[in-house]
Amino acid sequence: METKYDLSKILPHDKPMILIDELVEVDTEKNFAKAKVKITEDKIFYDRVTEGISPLVGIEYMAQTIGCYAFYKNGASEPKIGLLLGSRAYKCSLEKFEKDKEYTITAQEIFSDNELVSFECFIYNDGKECAAATVNAYQPDSLDTAVL
Repeated sequence: METKYDLSKILPHDKPMILIDELVEVDTEKNFAKAKVKITEDKIFYDRVTEGISPLVGIEYMAQTIGCYAFYKNGASEPKIGLLLGSRAYKCSLEKFEKDKEYTITAQEIFSDNELVSFECFIYNDGKECAAATVNAYQPDSLDTAVL
């Protein structure tokens, strides 16, 4: 799969912790990012018994999509650590992210106060919404000066 975005240069993770497969779109003027993931047996959280990935991993798919957006919003220089503060009402209609299915993740920034940011996030399969959450994140200028 050839993409125009190199996730290893965008996200501050090493494989196998880069969970999304592709950054499809990022628009810092519209405060929006879209990514995709295809569920395969080689994914780190794949469960061979259930033949899928826990729906709880959807929060991390959302967080990594947000991380891609933050990289470009911050000038696309170097990935910065962002901390997931929490989520309001993560709702997922799936029992699992199913093997061989592709999911699209969207993240729309709805609030920003410099280091604190909120996003409305959704996960879709075949155009149908299967997960949604408001995700809150904190990205300090530096971890050395962060108030944790």
